[in-house]
Amino acid sequence: MRKSALLALLLVSGVYSKDGSDKDLLEKARQFFSPLPKSFPSEENPITPEKVKLGRLLFFERRLSVNDMISCATCHAVEYYYASPAPKQMGALKLQPRHAPTVLNSAGQFVQHWIGNRKDVEDQALQSLTGPPALGNPSRESAEEKLKSIPAYVELFKKAFPKDKEPITAENIAKAIGAFERTLVTPSRFDEFLKGNTKALTEEEKKGLKTFIEVGCVSCHNGTLVGGTMYQKFGIYEPYWKYTKSESIDEGRYAVTKKEEDKYVFKVPPLRNVAMTPPYFHDGSVTSLEEAVWIMGKVQLGKDLSKQQVRYIVAFLKSLTGRLPEEARKPPILPP
Repeated sequence: MRKSALLALLLVSGVYSKDGSDKDLLEKARQFFSPLPKSFPSEENPITPEKVKLGRLLFFERRLSVNDMISCATCHAVEYYYASPAPKQMGALKLQPRHAPTVLNSAGQFVQHWIGNRKDVEDQALQSLTGPPALGNPSRESAEEKLKSIPAYVELFKKAFPKDKEPITAENIAKAIGAFERTLVTPSRFDEFLKGNTKALTEEEKKGLKTFIEVGCVSCHNGTLVGGTMYQKFGIYEPYWKYTKSESIDEGRYAVTKKEEDKYVFKVPPLRNVAMTPPYFHDGSVTSLEEAVWIMGKVQLGKDLSKQQVRYIVAFLKSLTGRLPEEARKPPILPP
């Protein structure tokens, strides 16, 4: 088990107050979680209104793909909380190797993609331009030329990148999309609870939070996003595929590092909006949140969670469903 996970488990086992009062639960929760910020800023890519406006358009722009059929929003759809309902989504030229998770709050993670082969949202957007399972362009230059042929985008790029002699570049496409994604923050009732309003959660949700902490889920799913802060092996106690019934076995980060210790290791996914974004796990092999929670107990914690424990945890996870920003609730009207 990794050091950060072990430390969290030690905190769980040694500090929790037994009286179960709201005040004690809040104090304990604050040791592991913090409220969402208003955005996820970047020193390398400062957020500006002009970039966000442009990035929102590009996120939904199908002409950015090789066949004019795929956009970022194809795999991260508004109606599915910016995730995909398919286990694996079809890109412009190829089926994606893993499930497309939500991009809501994703800019706050320590890396992008299930196996951490993308540094940040800008890197993810840049690589997607030419990735066959994504937009599939033969080159970055071909994507640039498409946008240069659309007068409205020429003007929008000038406004978003006023200091650049040639504003329409692949790097600036990625920066604009990244800036938009950095504003996709979805505060929920759990944030109100963390800020001190103990009435923001129902009694069942509080029991779920308490259970989530006590059984050890918090050892990996912690921080502002309730995950997204570390790597962990999927299947610490038993092989994950024994319970997920996955069609194929994915070796995770081993594909990147070729290190034996990285077999079956994945980024711990954030649990914000998890109730709205099935199917679950890297391969979308499980559709039920209840089943996913029970499987995690078995393979990650070595515990056979009771139906009541699962019910409580699921209740807590539903409190993580947040409010979409106003500008993110429907697709924009794209330039002609």
